[in-house]
Amino acid sequence: MRVDAVSDPQPSQAWQRELELWASSGAMVLTGTHSGPPSVVSCGLATAMTRAADDLRTESARWGKAVSVDGPALLGERAAFTGMERNGDTSVGGSARFVRAADGLVVINLARPEDMNALPALVGQSVGTTDWDWAQIASAIAKLHSADLIETATLLGMPAAVPSSYSLPVTTPDRILHHGGTRTVHSHPLVVDLTSLWAGPLATGLLAEAGARVVKVEGSGRPDGARQGTAGFFNLLNHRKECVEIDFGDADDRALLRRMMNAADLVLEGSRPRAMERLGISPYEMADNGTAWLSINAYGRSGEAGLRVGFGDDTAVAGGLWIPNDPPNFVGDAVADPIAGLAAATVGARLLAEDHASVVEVPLARAAAWATSRSSARTAPRATSTATAPPQEHSLSPEHSLSPEHRMLPEHSLSPEHRMSQQHRISQQHRISQQHSLQHRQGRWWLEVAGEWVTVAQPKHRTLTGTAGSAAPVGTHNALLRTEFAMSRGRDVNHQHINQ
Repeated sequence: MRVDAVSDPQPSQAWQRELELWASSGAMVLTGTHSGPPSVVSCGLATAMTRAADDLRTESARWGKAVSVDGPALLGERAAFTGMERNGDTSVGGSARFVRAADGLVVINLARPEDMNALPALVGQSVGTTDWDWAQIASAIAKLHSADLIETATLLGMPAAVPSSYSLPVTTPDRILHHGGTRTVHSHPLVVDLTSLWAGPLATGLLAEAGARVVKVEGSGRPDGARQGTAGFFNLLNHRKECVEIDFGDADDRALLRRMMNAADLVLEGSRPRAMERLGISPYEMADNGTAWLSINAYGRSGEAGLRVGFGDDTAVAGGLWIPNDPPNFVGDAVADPIAGLAAATVGARLLAEDHASVVEVPLARAAAWATSRSSARTAPRATSTATAPPQEHSLSPEHSLSPEHRMLPEHSLSPEHRMSQQHRISQQHRISQQHSLQHRQGRWWLEVAGEWVTVAQPKHRTLTGTAGSAAPVGTHNALLRTEFAMSRGRDVNHQHINQ
């Protein structure tokens, strides 16, 4: 099978390199319709991941082992374990879809049973939730306006997004929220990991590879949901970590968690701000006392954005990573997760090398928007660069509001001109992609780059090496960690790993 197009007569070397990286990443083969060819759109995403991986190697070497990772390959790593394939207007994982509301496209992600159960409340009528009747769901959503849909989804804690609704351009995937007190740099820093699923565990797994001692915290009766997924993928992300189970409703366990955080060099979490508020924990106070804090959430910690729920597929689309075909297509497999995960690892490595603690966030939608900007510009800045000097207050007041390039615009506030500009940018990328030929032969796709045929690679994953084994079961290190942190010890802790 051959898909012919007019070849770019003299593509630049940078553009050729982007195409080669995208073709070899394993994400290109996950992008496009199920029955059609893979898509070249968003090939700059692979370059952004390459630059972020370069920065991770540099930053991790400042205090520990220099971590080398194939950044673009991370985009398809989960699919390498699951065998999932591109699926057009349905996400690779199958839970998210593009649906047309009364005023335009939205993405609905029914990633959890509770999302299915909340559907009638979202659309205001009874819908079939047992057989995934998307035709009925789409019919109900077609009567609603996107702003109302997003507002209701936020109240219900459901993941939903309007395509390209995150303000562009975004110059960095991270944003500093607060500068705190001084801290000591350790060659084996203690990292407390409250994240789950993909982005956060990827980040902390890479920090563990650099030499950090990572303690994975899971709630009593509510472990990391990824444990129920593909075992090989979960093991890859979490095999270097100690595991402790915390009952967040128990005062003694909350005190234990606080002691661990006080002793930590860095805390990573992926919850909405109110989760920490319920525990009586302030990231800003932690940073003032010398513990750096990195938040990996859907849209950010501030204002209405801090109330929203999102996962890798819907936040990627919100950040501009989608293809405006008819029907529209997703780009890769939940790509906001590996983008944010790698960016967070780089930022975390930087924080561990600094002599002061900060509160920083890497929202999934922002990371996707950053990668989208890099795709548009055919270049990628350093992931470790920071935004303009943030306010020192614990919340963003109006007089310290972010500039347009660092602000997420609510979907309903986007002007027609803003939407048209984003659509023009994406359409321009799509036209560029049509300038390259694809062939399907010998059971695989081939992409023509400057007169040479390059294999469109299948997704691949890293391998566990040396003495690395499976991830520890929930609460494996409860007794040891409870003994170690039985009383407040400040920062006089063991920064070496406990033998598993």
